[in-house]
Amino acid sequence: MLTGRLTRDPEIMVTQNGISKCWFSLAVNRRYRDKASGEWKDDVAYVPVVAWRDAAQRCKEKLKKGSPVHVEGRLRSRKFEDKGSGSSRTVLEVEARRVQFLAAAESGPEAPGGAPQEGEASGGDADIEEVPF
Repeated sequence: MLTGRLTRDPEIMVTQNGISKCWFSLAVNRRYRDKASGEWKDDVAYVPVVAWRDAAQRCKEKLKKGSPVHVEGRLRSRKFEDKGSGSSRTVLEVEARRVQFLAAAESGPEAPGGAPQEGEASGGDADIEEVPF
């Protein structure tokens, strides 16, 4: 499970079998206190993410650079040949099982009852309930 923002617009392609594949890079931030200095520091990890089929189409339609998302999936490694050097490379990426859009859609109808559409979360503070602890 990862939560972060897209570092660039998602790219999409269709395989020879007609299956959509969308990939994007996710910037995941971590804030920690340095033990030596006691100062707060930020660390960022850039994680490649791949979504397939209908999820790929929705990601391409709804997401853009800077969009906040929550991704659930599994790690997958794959090998490919570098076009420039011709050498074999291995990449580790997240194969998304679920992508939740954390920003409300810019335009578009809401689901019945005023709830956000599936795959989206509302962006307003009005929807947050107070927790008594």
